[in-house]
Amino acid sequence: MENNLSNLQFDDRGLIPAIIQDIVTGKVLMLAYMNREALLKTIESKKTWFYSRSRKQLWNKGETSGNYQIVKKISYDCDKDALLVEVVPMGNACHTGEETCFFSTILQDMEGYEKKEILPMLYARIQHRKKNPVEGSYTNYLFEKGIDKILKKIGEESSEVIIGAKNESKSEVIYEISDLIYHILVLMVEKGIDMEEIKTELHRRYNQ
Repeated sequence: MENNLSNLQFDDRGLIPAIIQDIVTGKVLMLAYMNREALLKTIESKKTWFYSRSRKQLWNKGETSGNYQIVKKISYDCDKDALLVEVVPMGNACHTGEETCFFSTILQDMEGYEKKEILPMLYARIQHRKKNPVEGSYTNYLFEKGIDKILKKIGEESSEVIIGAKNESKSEVIYEISDLIYHILVLMVEKGIDMEEIKTELHRRYNQ
């Protein structure tokens, strides 16, 4: 590990910028700075630690808010002067309450992007609905009714997929599979299962 750290190019203040990214959704959550001590504490604790340039001290993300960031991977760029820290966030990243610090937009061209990222985007929206209920939301209705209602809907939608397949209607099967996937994502959020855990299990099976 020390060999890897010795490759890094800290600035004249002993700092290196760290981009924090949600490993599941791919969203950039925040930009902060680490010194060597903060980086070592991040590696040791598997939670993000940073150096505050204004307070001139270390700080642990989530220590006061509970919005910890569980570190899964740390990489550095080709110039060795910036870090990419991929995390599983335990809450919103921004002190304003927003999911990410990058919520102000200058330019947005989403053509083709939303389809590619729709599953993690949908998961994140369901997760947000659970934490921030919206009146009249079907997702919140499911959470309010509880696990039995969610499981009943999964059973119903599974049956609808089977019926659609027997009807040999591709469009019907696509529609019903979409319903099933949505309700499975609701179950995952309800049980605290993130998408990275599913990917890990599928990857384990793929490699067997």
